[in-house]
Formats: sequence, C-alpha cells, structure tokens
Amino acid sequence: MKKFAILMLMFAAAVGASGQEYRFEVGPAIGITGYLGDVNTANMYKMPRLAGGGIFRYNLNTRWAFKGNLLYVGLAGDSKNIESHFPYEANNKFSSHLIDLGGQVEFNFFHFGEGARYKNYKRITPYMVAGLGMEVAFTGGKAYLGAVLPLGAGVKFRLKSRLNLGFEFTMRKAFSDRIDGMTDFYGFNHGFAKNTDWYSVAMFTLTYEFSKRCVKCHYVE
Repeated sequence: MKKFAILMLMFAAAVGASGQEYRFEVGPAIGITGYLGDVNTANMYKMPRLAGGGIFRYNLNTRWAFKGNLLYVGLAGDSKNIESHFPYEANNKFSSHLIDLGGQVEFNFFHFGEGARYKNYKRITPYMVAGLGMEVAFTGGKAYLGAVLPLGAGVKFRLKSRLNLGFEFTMRKAFSDRIDGMTDFYGFNHGFAKNTDWYSVAMFTLTYEFSKRCVKCHYVE
C-alpha cells in the first residue's frame, strides 16, 4: 500500500510538471528578408538576404505576450528591369545591413500551452503581432538611425514541454528613408511618414521556457 501511494504521488508530480506554466522564453531566430523601396517597387524577394538574431518573450498569460528582438538584417536591391526611370537613366543598386532592436505585443488566437483539458489549452496557435523599434542601417560607409514599425502574423507550436517552434512574417515600415542609402532621386525630400522604404522578415524561432509562473500553488480554480 505504501509503495502504491508513493507511485501515485510520483505520477501526480509528473502530471503537474508537464502542465506547468512558465513566464519567459528565449531563443534564436533565423530567416530571410525582402526589400521594397526606391529601387524595388514590386517583388520584395527579388534579392533575398539572411536575417538572424534572438528573441525574448514574456508571457503575460496564454493569450497575450510581450516580445523583444535583436536581429541582424541583410538587405539588397537593384533598379534594373523596374518600370521607374531615374534621372540620367542611372542604374541604382545597393547592399546594406541593419541592426533591428524592437519590442512587440502578441495576441494568440487560442490559449497556448499545456495543462488540464478543461482549460482548453492548444499546442498550436496563430497570432498577430505589432510593435515599435529602432534600426541602425549601415550602407555606403555610413550609419543611419531610424524608427521602425513592425506589423505581421505568425504561428507557434509546442514541440515538447518548455520548447516551442515558431514562424513569423512581419512587414517593417522604416521611417528613415535611408535603409538603402538612397534618397532625393527626383530633387525632393521624402517626409518622415512618406518615404518608400519597407523591409520584411520571415523567420523561424526556437524558444525555451523558464521561470515557473507559480512554484507552489495552494488554490483551486
């Protein structure tokens, strides 16, 4: 009888551990980027480049999360074969890289996580994301600082307890008009909100959860 009781206690502990909620996630991110701007007005993935970095997520609850990212973003563009014609028929092209530092808010469509069946948790959920950040663009031997507005969507999947795989696509509005190192082609300045520079990031993430939300819970829901 004593052995049976010990086995039952061990089973209960294992079940409780598998359904434990954690507050934080951290992990790497890798993907590809695309560019829309002065020298590419249509196909953003005409000249794709790599992006990589890391993310940190705070899970407020199973629906809402706050995320921070630090990404290295490569960008490239070429005006060859586009409909626009630049002064003196110049062929303008560039290759640059950015440091993207930002924060976003995520909204999960389903309660994401593991736990008792009555809580209706899901191991997979689509989500929407929006935020604000800063980017430092390095192009033409110069560095340019500007704000960036990311908007997009993604999906998260629970691979196993405390390990999550994600895919996210965001369009990022740059407010510096300098991520391609080009401006004033036609003799006028683009204003803060009227420049043409955008870039996209399509990335996979692999995050590990830590910091238990409640180490000892003595209440009943």
